[in-house]
Amino acid sequence: MSHTSNIEEEETFAPIYANQEDFNSSDTVSSFLSNTAYDPSRLHPLAGLGGGLDYLSLDDDVSTLGTSSGILPSRGWSDDLTYGTGLTYLTGLGMGGAFGMYEGFKSSPSPALKIRVNTVLNSMTRRGPFIGNSAGIMALMYNGINGAISRGRGQYDPINSVVAGAVTGAVFKSTAGLRAAGSAGGICAVLAGIWAFGKDKILS
Repeated sequence: MSHTSNIEEEETFAPIYANQEDFNSSDTVSSFLSNTAYDPSRLHPLAGLGGGLDYLSLDDDVSTLGTSSGILPSRGWSDDLTYGTGLTYLTGLGMGGAFGMYEGFKSSPSPALKIRVNTVLNSMTRRGPFIGNSAGIMALMYNGINGAISRGRGQYDPINSVVAGAVTGAVFKSTAGLRAAGSAGGICAVLAGIWAFGKDKILS
């Protein structure tokens, strides 16, 4: 019993009452804030802020970052590699799926609904991933080669894109023979040149 009474006495706190002298009718929030002195150097003794704060001004113009601009803002060859490869893969996957749908409807062996749906799905799953993967591999090679050429030359211009397109097409079809590799390299070089020289007019 005595132990319980000791705990109750320890947990009992005397109330605190404010006196009239503690209040001043002339004190306002504005006067309180105006009297508050802020010293930035107290944030951290080693910060060396002195008497003020300096702010870093960032330039949002991505054209000065040493890389070509495309559909998406780019801050380097790694962004071009990521965005270009992903966007090209998704575009190829969608176009391949659409072509597979058209091919499935056209080549269906029976007018029955279940057979036509099965034919369309088989054609879409065959064409879509194949075209998407091929386009993604070519985009990966193109952006990687373009970034390497630009880094080696020290400048970013459409010539890099044309050369990268030619090398990409030639390497991609190198297993089909010299003639096929040369044709693919020429086609890719033309497409890369059209994009490199005409993208400013297309995007404007």
